[in-house]
Amino acid sequence: MKAQMKKLAGLTAALMTVVMLSGCSYNKFTAAEQSIKGSWSEVENQLQRRHDLIPNLVETTKGFAAQESTVFSNIADARAKMAGATTPADKIAAGNAESSALARLLVVVENYPTLKSDATFMRLMDELSGTENRLAVSRMRYNEQVQGYNTLRNSFPANMTGKMFGFKAEYPYFAAPESAKDAPKVDFGKK
Repeated sequence: MKAQMKKLAGLTAALMTVVMLSGCSYNKFTAAEQSIKGSWSEVENQLQRRHDLIPNLVETTKGFAAQESTVFSNIADARAKMAGATTPADKIAAGNAESSALARLLVVVENYPTLKSDATFMRLMDELSGTENRLAVSRMRYNEQVQGYNTLRNSFPANMTGKMFGFKAEYPYFAAPESAKDAPKVDFGKK
């Protein structure tokens, strides 16, 4: 009888320890998810800022480079993808498509020196540059939050708490598209 009481007391103590540890992990998961959501919100803000800036840049460039219709249609397609994106993964893909389209636009701009000296274009390029910097910082902060969460979610004993309470297995990182590894080609011979 005394041995059974010791076993029961030991089991109770172990159960209470597990419950207390899972409570701590639960709070960490909750805080980490909120940090990810806040960071993602800032990424979305900057993506929207860039998305709103692109039409002005395109219209200004169109006046100088009317024959570059493929680039403009690629930008329009990328903007449409961004407008239709609903999940973080969709928005990451759409954001990467916009980045690629903008890189091609900047290559076109190199062929039109008069455009580069236009005050409206320069102002828009400064805005775009600032937005891209803000976006890079926002992506970095989001990825830091994702890394912290994913590390917590895969660490023992927090991984058991995460499974028990149904926390998401992993959040996606905001990674650069494959096309970003290739530098845009600038051809000054074309006029």
